[in-house]
Amino acid sequence: MTDPTLLKPDLGRFGVWTAGAPHLEQAGEIERLGYGAVWVGGSPPAGLDFVEPILAATENLSVATGIVNIWSAPADEVAASYHRIEAAYPGRFLLGVGVGHPEHTQEYQKPFSALVDYLDALDAQQVPTSRRVIAALGPKVLQLAAERSAGAHPYLTTPEHTAQARDLVGGSVFLAPEHKVVLSTDAEAARALGRDSVGFYLDLSNYVNNWKRLGFTDTDVTKPGSDKLIDAVVAHGTAEAVAARLTEHLDSGADHVAIQVLGGPDTLIPTLTALAGPLGLTD
Repeated sequence: MTDPTLLKPDLGRFGVWTAGAPHLEQAGEIERLGYGAVWVGGSPPAGLDFVEPILAATENLSVATGIVNIWSAPADEVAASYHRIEAAYPGRFLLGVGVGHPEHTQEYQKPFSALVDYLDALDAQQVPTSRRVIAALGPKVLQLAAERSAGAHPYLTTPEHTAQARDLVGGSVFLAPEHKVVLSTDAEAARALGRDSVGFYLDLSNYVNNWKRLGFTDTDVTKPGSDKLIDAVVAHGTAEAVAARLTEHLDSGADHVAIQVLGGPDTLIPTLTALAGPLGLTD
């Protein structure tokens, strides 16, 4: 019998999450350092025109979307983009889709049903379940991800969430959480950067509810966010300490961890370079 885990997308143990497409030189350096994928966030448009240049500039790096927003990117257009990319670069693109945030989407109604309809449309356009993942936090959407895609891409979570998600979806489902990092031993400065990034999400019910399910209190999730919350979702310290925190996701059942470096574009490659050794990506 075929091992079902062999059907999971292979993006390596660690990838890089960026808010918008990285520069091509950065993509090449990310690959050289041993990271397996670039996850492009920021709700990219349906055309996905940024994907092929990154794949052309690299040899084995994968590109994933983290995520395409179902409200702003029509499924038929996204499917056409998927097939265009897959024809040119087979097996190197992973389509991540999700419902976004009710507070920031005017059309946001019955998100679960809308997501199911979107997946149905992708099915009709023959986008394979093995090449797509779903942004998922709560049990209902995690289960949908297990049933209708290769797996889940949880955002702004903890290794404890990863363990719970793995227990829920089983061993054959791809699980790729995102985790933010600040390479600094100045805890207060690191938390300040963390709060600049996380503060936006403290107004979003799906993230707040997820943190409460993980045991965080109303005080923790009230702006600007407690030190406990910020430290849980933003790893900081030495490269070794940050790498250890990221590896906790793997130990908890993740297949792949998407690392988001905070502090601006100039910190991206230096941080990834410092982490590559402790993460076991380079000799």
